[in-house]
Amino acid sequence: MAKSGGVSRDHARSISAKAVFAGLHLLSVLLCAWLLMGGWVWLGQMTGLKLSLSDPFRGTLLLACALLYFARHLLTLFYLLKRKLDYSEVFGLALFMGVFEIGFLLLGAGALRETAIPFGPLDVAGIALVLAGSFLNSYSELQRHWWKGDGANRGHCFTGGLFACSMHINYFGDTVLFTGWALLTLSAIAFAVPVFMAVSFVFFHIPALDAYLSDRYGAEFDAYAARTKKFMPFVY
Repeated sequence: MAKSGGVSRDHARSISAKAVFAGLHLLSVLLCAWLLMGGWVWLGQMTGLKLSLSDPFRGTLLLACALLYFARHLLTLFYLLKRKLDYSEVFGLALFMGVFEIGFLLLGAGALRETAIPFGPLDVAGIALVLAGSFLNSYSELQRHWWKGDGANRGHCFTGGLFACSMHINYFGDTVLFTGWALLTLSAIAFAVPVFMAVSFVFFHIPALDAYLSDRYGAEFDAYAARTKKFMPFVY
């Protein structure tokens, strides 16, 4: 089994694992909606704690982010992803996604604040980053998928489209997305997530994936790596 960056690189449909992953992610999104629509207060009543959400409008924005992310996740799982998906990866990522989706919603909706924060320029910036990051990640993956669908490109490394701007523009897109998502919470705590993701991409996933791609595509990939930024266009 070929592995790099802790994931399998072998091709397999993995339908059952993908279905479980989608179901677990849907559960996370539904829990977000339930908490926003009264579940958080109900939990307070059941436990005797004074739980409330002071900013339901901001919570709705964050729920919209979770719904967009879920839609993109379905696209990735059932259309773009060709490699084998192990259950260890499914459960680990599903837990991570549930923690940050629910955590972001509660932070932004005012679980730790007594008053709502009016919609302002930071929110506009956050929404722009969420949309830009989603586009960079999903459209770059679609470009690669369409290119690889041409039999004439079999055995070659895709270096065009958005991947001409950065070798891992999809990873950069996710970092931009999560930065915007965290910004919408207006809580410094939330920024631990995009920082963690950027660090894991740069120091773990990218080096492992580059080593795998260099071994698979040889000089073609090495020439691409020599002329293209790894992560952030024009910077690194």
